[in-house]
Amino acid sequence: MKYTAEQIGQLVRKARKTLGVTQKDLALTSGTGLRFIIELEQGKATCQIGKVLTVLQTLGIAMQFTLPAGMGAGERVRP
Repeated sequence: MKYTAEQIGQLVRKARKTLGVTQKDLALTSGTGLRFIIELEQGKATCQIGKVLTVLQTLGIAMQFTLPAGMGAGERVRP
């Protein structure tokens, strides 16, 4: 499945709110800035991928990548 920046932002926002965490607290916990969290939740496409992955990990959101067919017989790669 292909995710857009907006969908990832919505996922982050939903997880954060479900956990009862403020944007400021998430920024502090994940080692990013408040502005970054705001822009990530708004779906800003130019957010830095390293920081995005850190925020996802902080919220307990797991990602799974699958190679295209013929590039590893469907093996899944997990960070």
